[in-house]
Amino acid sequence: MSKSALRLILGDQLSFKNPALREAQAQRDVLLFAEVAEEANHVRHNRHKIALIFSAMRHFAASCQARGQHVIYYRYEQGLGSLEEAVKRALEERETAGLPVVEVVLTKPGEYRLLEQMAAWEARLGVSVRLLEDDRFLASEEDFRDWASGRKQLRMEYFYRDMRRRYSLLVDERGGPEGGKWNYDSENRRGWRSQTAVPERLARTPDAMTREVIREVQSAFPHNPGDLSQFAFAVTAEEAQEQFQWFCENALEHFGTYQDALAEESPWLFHSLVSMYLNIGLLEPLAVCQQVEAVYRAGACSLAAAEGFIRQVLGWREYVRGVYWHAMPAYAEGNTFGAQRPLPAWFWSGDTPMRCLSQALKQTLDLGYAHHIQRLMVIGNFALLAGLQVREVCDWYLAVYVDAFEWVELPNTLGMALHGDNGLMASKPYAASGKYIQRQGNHCANCVYDPKKTTGEGACPYNSLYWRFIDRHQDYLKANARMGLIVGGWQKREAEEREAIVTWAEGVLEQL
Repeated sequence: MSKSALRLILGDQLSFKNPALREAQAQRDVLLFAEVAEEANHVRHNRHKIALIFSAMRHFAASCQARGQHVIYYRYEQGLGSLEEAVKRALEERETAGLPVVEVVLTKPGEYRLLEQMAAWEARLGVSVRLLEDDRFLASEEDFRDWASGRKQLRMEYFYRDMRRRYSLLVDERGGPEGGKWNYDSENRRGWRSQTAVPERLARTPDAMTREVIREVQSAFPHNPGDLSQFAFAVTAEEAQEQFQWFCENALEHFGTYQDALAEESPWLFHSLVSMYLNIGLLEPLAVCQQVEAVYRAGACSLAAAEGFIRQVLGWREYVRGVYWHAMPAYAEGNTFGAQRPLPAWFWSGDTPMRCLSQALKQTLDLGYAHHIQRLMVIGNFALLAGLQVREVCDWYLAVYVDAFEWVELPNTLGMALHGDNGLMASKPYAASGKYIQRQGNHCANCVYDPKKTTGEGACPYNSLYWRFIDRHQDYLKANARMGLIVGGWQKREAEEREAIVTWAEGVLEQL
């Protein structure tokens, strides 16, 4: 009898295009799925995230079995500590059954920590271990290295244009950008004043398998964030596609216009809510981009809306993965501004009188979701201005969001939100006062703080913290073309005024 390969399928690789699965031979090879303690507890993951991945894994494993594949599936309650332990047990079970495995095959994981562990498996397990490149992404690591070679700064815009040309998305017959511009971001920044009806999302009732997962997750992770009574994520490729189809038909038209908006009325507004499905394999990135382009070509959405969506998937998603693998492991240690203030305990409760921050935190904790402006310009902006410890902030982001895997979370948090990479990704720190938040939504109308006040009773904390940030880091910031004017304006103020603002900001920080 020929010896088989044990093919480990990770919880964020649930696609039949997964290279480790694509070459599997049903009559010979064995697929291994494992819910293990180390991955579930690496950080304090949101229960929505754990439930989504466990349920999607179980559904996908069942689909593999239906296709004739032999599957070994270890559930969380079986007590396996790590993926290595799961692989070891599967190897022993096959050996005992007289069906020895000649090699372990898996697709490269999305986290450097795991990749380092897997590099030692061959010696520790005594079996050949073969790691395959994850070609489900649209830019390989080699592609990105070639693009980044010789560049001091890695600006997404230029990478994105190359990707548009490469995949012929929203390009005209001459190979130029559709409509004459590559980027329509300037048309996609309208604030929210309840001016458009928000469509009601598809209702989704969890099936029996998902309900079982929810009960298990509630029991096993009682102290993790996440209100699972509101669990409504798709757990199969078919369900994810149904949700994306709904977005294309009901929300894409207004997606671009309000993608930066902050609203009291809705956590979702017109966002697609598919990043988590792309990141675990239930949707494919090129397919969703092509579908959105088709909607635009049919005249059912604006060019700005289609371009804004495609830029996030084809551009930003591929770009941050490229940055991650290009710059790791040193990237994870970045801390440009020497931020060391401990993460406030209320980041795990949302109990702060700052309305915009409370709304973003509570929504994040309850649902495992917040859109990019909530993550970048509300939560991330506060963390930047307050000088919160970079590693603690990054671990928090990795824990609380359903779509967070380190390859995508770390560059977005450390690089964009916290500017911890010395400007490798961002042309300037994404620092802003309360006026920006007021402009983007209606949270300020329900807040005890006044975005027009910088000091004194009722002053918005973002304002004094913003100027304290400018003051503390002016030597770094004045060298930046986009920040130099702001630093110059700050330095022209009277010394007494500057001192009063910074002193007030220090008092704000003492209350954290």
